[in-house]
Amino acid sequence: MEMALPVLQSLAPSGAEHLIEVAFKGNRRGFYNSADDGLREGDHVLVEAERGEDLGRVRSRGGVAISKCSATGASSTYRVLRRAEPEEVRQAIVLRSDEERVRRQTRELVEQHRLKMKISEAEWQWDRNKLTIYFTAERRVDFRELVRALARSFRTRIELKQIGVRDEAALLGGVGRCGRQLCCATWLREIQPISLQLAKDQNLSLNPSQISGTCGRLMCCLTYEHDAYLQARKRFPREGKVLRTSRGQEKVIGIDIWRESLTLVDEARQRRVVLLSELKAEIATRPAAMRERPDGLEQRVSTADATATAEAAAEPDGAPPVKSSSRGGRRPRRGRPRRGGGDKGE
Repeated sequence: MEMALPVLQSLAPSGAEHLIEVAFKGNRRGFYNSADDGLREGDHVLVEAERGEDLGRVRSRGGVAISKCSATGASSTYRVLRRAEPEEVRQAIVLRSDEERVRRQTRELVEQHRLKMKISEAEWQWDRNKLTIYFTAERRVDFRELVRALARSFRTRIELKQIGVRDEAALLGGVGRCGRQLCCATWLREIQPISLQLAKDQNLSLNPSQISGTCGRLMCCLTYEHDAYLQARKRFPREGKVLRTSRGQEKVIGIDIWRESLTLVDEARQRRVVLLSELKAEIATRPAAMRERPDGLEQRVSTADATATAEAAAEPDGAPPVKSSSRGGRRPRRGRPRRGGGDKGE
């Protein structure tokens, strides 16, 4: 007699196959709900927009999209309408080629209105119901007249969005000093604040031209290995600390975590490079060497202990300790001789 096996339900979270990540121009991403389980990465889809429809490409789906959505704190309020047709994809390509003309006309209008702003990029929505223009500026810009002029020129809804120089580099893309594409334009979703202390902790050159990226700010990759450097430096004494070694007092003036070595300088300004393991062995064996001294030599005592011992030996037995007080017993002041000389009655 054969027994029917129970059908186990899927352990995947509810809705995992219906949440997808859609990529648009530049580094713009969005999360959408989809009822089509046949969508795969790289497929072009039409999605709902704030006003109208937009076309993008599937970036991730399922559990990967869910983890990205929860990590960024984004919400999936819109949904995927359908898979895009080849003619709709060609229409999106035509719009991308027209964005160069939009940037050029927008820059001309900016010069006419004498605004201190730099036009970085322009992006058409697929149904041409909205035109987004990205710009950078050092200060707040009053672009109300510019928006009216743009609306008259392009006959659509205009959205001017101010971005920083890091966001501009992520939007435009490029190649970094390492020869690879910019991290902020490919996989880095959140740009953390970067300070010059990161370069100091990693013992890097403080020359701005060597630690700055294409955006002119400190490179984002300075944060990648910073925690590893901090953990490695905990095994070394800090720079400037004075150590007692077999050669006497030596000061730490340099640390090399890759070679596991330190640079020390003694009181005679003689430098030496020693491995961390050798230095630890030196310091560990030093107390034993001090105890194993030849006969007739006594261990050194500090100057304060020697002074206290001498004072205790000079006091007679049973004599109370003499306390010096600046207020209790005032010593007689030795007055200067008077100018006239002699006693007052003379």
